[in-house]
Amino acid sequence: MSQATPPAVTPAEAWRELRRGNERFVAGTPSHPHQDVERRASLAAGQAPKVAIFGCADSRLSAEIIFDLGLGDAFVVRNAGQVATESVLGSLEYAVAVLGVPLVLVLGHDACGAVQASIDSQAADAAPLPPHIRSLTDRIVPAVRRVAGIGADAPVAPSDVDAGYVGREHLRDTVSELVAGSEIISAAIAEGRLAVVGANYRLREGRAETDVVVGTV
Repeated sequence: MSQATPPAVTPAEAWRELRRGNERFVAGTPSHPHQDVERRASLAAGQAPKVAIFGCADSRLSAEIIFDLGLGDAFVVRNAGQVATESVLGSLEYAVAVLGVPLVLVLGHDACGAVQASIDSQAADAAPLPPHIRSLTDRIVPAVRRVAGIGADAPVAPSDVDAGYVGREHLRDTVSELVAGSEIISAAIAEGRLAVVGANYRLREGRAETDVVVGTV
């Protein structure tokens, strides 16, 4: 990926544009911008995305569709449960330091399979998860236990835990981990050239609802 001149927009302007795109998607009137042959050709020499989106890999969470974006508009990173791994941090640091994005959006959603798997993994009779899956779900478990109000060693009754609450707690944890774990991200926020927004996507309504903001939007 080659470096391009970053867009001259503020974090607040970038977030407003994303919200407008989401409203078009919710209303069923998307404009499908930047998807033509000319746009494709113009991006061959470089990219200058207006936002970095870190979201869950769920097939229903296609960021460019949800926010009515096109080619070159968003630098997208995804994994199951939007867990802040080292590769995620490195990718987002690239977006901030090299591509100059003014906004990082962390996108969670309701009915998340990774969240439910994390809840189920804490049951007394839970079968062990495969190691690579567990490396993700273990990062969500702290949110499970906070919502359940149960200590680290006690089993959890999955039916007593609200997965929506866990998802929101985990979203906030992820935003905190990105800011605390990256000097590049935290410095850009302190300088006012970056904001990090955590939002929850409502599958049925199609709306991305703001949950937490670090920086100014």
